[in-house]
Amino acid sequence: RVQASVSRHDIFLSHAYADREVVFGVALMIEDLGYSVYIDWRDDPYMDRSKVSPETADKLRARMKSSRCLFYSTTNNASESKWMPWELGFKDGHNTRVAVLPVVQYTTSSYQGQEYLSIYPYTDAAEDTNGKQRLWVRRSSTCYVDFDSWLEGAEPTQRG
Repeated sequence: RVQASVSRHDIFLSHAYADREVVFGVALMIEDLGYSVYIDWRDDPYMDRSKVSPETADKLRARMKSSRCLFYSTTNNASESKWMPWELGFKDGHNTRVAVLPVVQYTTSSYQGQEYLSIYPYTDAAEDTNGKQRLWVRRSSTCYVDFDSWLEGAEPTQRG
């Protein structure tokens, strides 16, 4: 099978289609920080995710392989998604660069995952010591690493 060349993204944004509006806003914020984000319905508008098919799975696999990491957006609708658990497992098996992206109505620097999601770190945006807005990958509010270092393989570490 010949795979067409696929553009590279920093982040594959796994989400429930019902959350597309709020997720699109989150993606724009992440892109404002200088990262490229893959969103299936925006970047592959002709792909039909309503049906589980080998063609759709092949396209999503190619997109995940060409993305440096996957953010799993948790919302009330996420548990209804047919694709999200599959995407999470595939990307975790591919390169382990998977983080939970809590999509909530308020900002928080701590996140309590549910069930199997708690094995993954979570991500948020916050200012660094110079006041610059950045992405962070966290295990807790005091155990974290900057997103760029995490993409290169660093894990969150406990801070003072």
